[in-house]
Amino acid sequence: MIEDAEPTGVLTMPTAEAPYRRIANEIAAKIKSGDLKPGDKLPSTRELAEAYAVHMNTASRALSLLHDRELITGQPGRGTYVAEHPGR
Repeated sequence: MIEDAEPTGVLTMPTAEAPYRRIANEIAAKIKSGDLKPGDKLPSTRELAEAYAVHMNTASRALSLLHDRELITGQPGRGTYVAEHPGR
């Protein structure tokens, strides 16, 4: 231990929001504001990845989070849509 060293306090974690959460929160805000309405089709994972300049896994994780929040629903072979009763 260094005798003359002063404690620096509590270690803090970076406060930057994870990219997948930022994407999910932006889309959720559009749903809640009515910019995206029930039944509206969302961009594909690839399109989201390109639009937000992130890896496809990040875009997929964002969509998964929105699905967990019951804001979107996936239709195999057709795409991802805003849920009929978002957030219920």
